[in-house]
Amino acid sequence: MPKQFVIEAVMLAIYGELMTPACPVEYLIPVSTIYELDELVHLPEPIMQNPEDDKHVRLVIEQMIQFFRDPFKRKKMEKHLVAPMSTVTFPFQNGVTLTIVKVDDNAMWGELFDPIETEQMLTAMHFEAPLLTDQPDWQDRMLEYMIPIQFYDIEDFEFAVEEGIALGDLRDV
Repeated sequence: MPKQFVIEAVMLAIYGELMTPACPVEYLIPVSTIYELDELVHLPEPIMQNPEDDKHVRLVIEQMIQFFRDPFKRKKMEKHLVAPMSTVTFPFQNGVTLTIVKVDDNAMWGELFDPIETEQMLTAMHFEAPLLTDQPDWQDRMLEYMIPIQFYDIEDFEFAVEEGIALGDLRDV
C-alpha cells in the first residue's frame, strides 16, 4: 500500500524529487491547488530565485496543467468531484499516484490560515495522512494553534517515505 501525503500541486513542480520516491506514494491534492497552477504559471514575479530553475518549474507547471486538462482526466474530475471529500485517482509514473480531492474551505480557522492551507489541513484530517510543506511559518502556526495533523517539511521527505512516524506513535505521546 502506498504511503499517503497531502500536498498542493505546485510543490510537485518545484520539488521534482517528490515524483521519484523510494517507495510507492499517493499524493492527496486539493483540486483548488490544481486550478491555482494556471495563475502561478502566468505570474510576472519569479517562482524560483534562480532564473534557470524558474524557467524549469514553469515548464513543469505547464506540463501538469496539460496533464489535468486531458479530456479524459478533466471529464473524470468533473464527474467524480462533486461532494466534499470526494476523490478521483490517476496513476502516474515511478510508483506515484495522484488523488485529487474536492475540499470545501469551511473557514474553520477564520483568518488564521488562507483557503489553500485550510483545504490541505482538512484533507490531512479527513484522510489521516501527513501533510508535506516547505513553509516554516505555516508549520509554526499549525503548532501554535495545535492543529491535529501530522506534517513533514519537504526536506524530510525521504525520512517520511522510508521510515516516517506512525500516527499511532504520535497519539501515544
